[in-house]
Amino acid sequence: MRLRRRKRPEESAWRAVRRCVVFFTTICIVPVLLVLIVTTDSYMRPVKQTPFLKPQFDNVEHLEPSLHNLTGVEKRLERRRLHLQKACKLLGLNVPGNDSLHKPNPWEFLVDTKHHLVWCNVFKAASTSWMYNFNILAGYSPNFLKKSKVVPLSLARQKYPRPSLPFLKKAFNNSVSFLITRHPLERLLSAYRDKLMFALPHTHHRKLGNEIIVKYRGKVKHQKGFKAEKWPTFPEFVLYLLDCVKQGQTLDMHWTPITEFCTPCMFNFDIIAHTETLQEDQQYIIKKARLEGLVEPQWRNAGHGTTARQIRKYYSQLSRSQILQLYHIYRYDFELFNYSLNGYLELGQPDDDPSTLLAAITLKDFPQSKDKPRLY
Repeated sequence: MRLRRRKRPEESAWRAVRRCVVFFTTICIVPVLLVLIVTTDSYMRPVKQTPFLKPQFDNVEHLEPSLHNLTGVEKRLERRRLHLQKACKLLGLNVPGNDSLHKPNPWEFLVDTKHHLVWCNVFKAASTSWMYNFNILAGYSPNFLKKSKVVPLSLARQKYPRPSLPFLKKAFNNSVSFLITRHPLERLLSAYRDKLMFALPHTHHRKLGNEIIVKYRGKVKHQKGFKAEKWPTFPEFVLYLLDCVKQGQTLDMHWTPITEFCTPCMFNFDIIAHTETLQEDQQYIIKKARLEGLVEPQWRNAGHGTTARQIRKYYSQLSRSQILQLYHIYRYDFELFNYSLNGYLELGQPDDDPSTLLAAITLKDFPQSKDKPRLY
């Protein structure tokens, strides 16, 4: 009996120590493992391999035997179209509703009834090129367009008024309809450089840039050797964008998500072109719409275009948690058009506080506006 009485306190103390070890191991190691698993898996692969869509997109040709009769370009475009349809259904974006994701938005469409062509104009995704093409199809001469001081979009709207939803739906039935997409983070960087870094004096974007500097310049920890410029830095711009979304503010049309801008799940597009394969995709559009001899495939206004070196330069200025927050803003663009964070997330700087990264990983998507799309 005496031996048992001596062991009980020792066993009780050892049990308490073990519980403490297990507890502290759990709270310290599990979050780190979660960060490693998520950042190297879910965000780094195209959407067709994520838990949302894993079974459906492994082999589209197996699901659609008709793909075997198509050319290489036709197969690629058909895969994108099928991917969009299935992703819309699985994410519930094909069900009409009252918010900006579920309500058809005809605002940025151009409808050429003469040539039976429908295009949703996505800014910073070959929009200058196809605005030029639509103006040519409208009857403007190249010489006139070169000399004109009128904004090309204003010229186009004189010939192609903003369509009503019934008119647009009717046009889809007898036209070649297309949409040009771009990697969301590449498009965002292109918009920043074109509209803020190279903003013209006395313009809306020059004024916006000044406002961003006043509000955020003292809040950003810049890299060593930072030299203050007359335009906002990329981290300052990203802080501004994140705050706009958190506060439910209207986003500038140059960086509004394509999913809200064109509501692609509400329309049945014939062609989903990507800037990454723009030359071949444009040639196919022109041939499909029988526009040979009228317009040519091109990418105008590429002087401020983004390159791999620029992507490294600018996204290495952000933290990984900021890049993940940007992902949540553009998540549907990533998933519907099969883009991934591969090549971006690893460029980000490690967060000083791991809990910040964990919060970004577990962040729910920012709420969408129920009253109006963020377009202007």
